[in-house]
Amino acid sequence: MKPGLTGVSILFVLATLAACGGGGGSGDDPAAASHGSGGGGGGSTVPPPNNNVAGFAYVANAGSNDISAYTINAATGALSEVADSPFLAGIDPKSVTVAPSGKFAYVANFGSNNVSAYTIDAATGALTSIGVPVSAGTNPDSVSVDPSGKFAYVANASSGNVSAYTINATTGALTSLGAPVPAGTAPYSITIDPWGKFAYVANFNSVSSGNVSAYTIDASTGALSEIAGSPFAAGIEPRSVTVDPSGKFAYVANFGSYDVSAYTINPVTGALTSIGAAVDALGPQSITVDPSGKFAYVANGINTVSAYTINATTGALTSLSGAVAGTNPFAITVNPSGKFVYVANYTSNNVSAYTINASNGALTSIGAAVAAGIRPNSITITGTIQ
Repeated sequence: MKPGLTGVSILFVLATLAACGGGGGSGDDPAAASHGSGGGGGGSTVPPPNNNVAGFAYVANAGSNDISAYTINAATGALSEVADSPFLAGIDPKSVTVAPSGKFAYVANFGSNNVSAYTIDAATGALTSIGVPVSAGTNPDSVSVDPSGKFAYVANASSGNVSAYTINATTGALTSLGAPVPAGTAPYSITIDPWGKFAYVANFNSVSSGNVSAYTIDASTGALSEIAGSPFAAGIEPRSVTVDPSGKFAYVANFGSYDVSAYTINPVTGALTSIGAAVDALGPQSITVDPSGKFAYVANGINTVSAYTINATTGALTSLSGAVAGTNPFAITVNPSGKFVYVANYTSNNVSAYTINASNGALTSIGAAVAAGIRPNSITITGTIQ
């Protein structure tokens, strides 16, 4: 998934907090639990916890054809590179994501038209290739895994479609579900809602203003079916789409119109209804929401991070003061504890890290950015779904 894609629905800590207050549950299949009367975010129930160990970060480096891996200091948020990192990927890897189990990682290789799969060493975070990469469409740009860990989806930028795969629960190997389903023009980012019911794709070049394709996911087969009314209008050149942890709201970073589109999600059909746009993002590349669902963060191409509060009732965004990032920040994510934000900086070849003020969402730099590979353009953390 493209951060922000990404971008990104985060389950681990939200479920942990819910368990502390009565709710939650456990197991490897959070999407299989009861949704309550709201069915996908309409009620107060949140997805139950999965089994991830939230200790590692992975960055796809498009220019060096590899994946940088880091351990995360749980107290400070500082990153330390994993031994033997970086790990070889395909040509021009554009997106990296981790399965909810924390056992497997997947990388969309834009230049080699395939998806690499890896096992994750639970102790060290090291990646081991599962085998020969599986074929995707033309120029796969984003990869995402559903909350159950059963299915993976890839947005193919040049063929204008989405590839779907089943995931072997034991080995992590991918098996194609068949012919890709159509999307818009230049699908750039894909994300799955926290319940595993719906998939959303930001189409970078569709029509004059861009749009978002929406699909229902068959819980048994993983097959995608386009939702009535799809695609839904977005801004100009949408680059990233994410869904908040409640599954009630979706957000799209529009690179060309310098804004963020916000939507409510129909809990039954998955259809999107616009609730307006935040207009102070500057060249937004990627968007993510923190595990509490209180704050949204946007990586802007003009070397900053925008921050917003989220109205819990309406989903509307209100701007906060942001932070300075590296050169051309391209991807952004929040760790499962909700304490730290990480930004992959495409031109300065590094990763910036910040602490989050739990009261107001403000960001404070942790320190100097850590080195990544060449042109880092996607970041994910164990414990998250991108």
